[in-house]
Amino acid sequence: MSTAVERTRAVVETRNFLRILATAEQVTVPGLVQTVANGLLRHYPLDDDLEVSALALPGIWAPPDGTGRE
Repeated sequence: MSTAVERTRAVVETRNFLRILATAEQVTVPGLVQTVANGLLRHYPLDDDLEVSALALPGIWAPPDGTGRE
């Protein structure tokens, strides 16, 4: 189970990773994207976490729609 600090770090680091990908001209290291993505997903919030967050902070989070593609 992930801690609140690990989940928060995963969200922040995922945002940073996506910014890097969005501005990169070329990703040249084979497997780099998959390796980093797997590390970030390890503590990324699950639908249950988002549901609890949405109940506690409805102005910030919405409940997941159940598709697994939030």
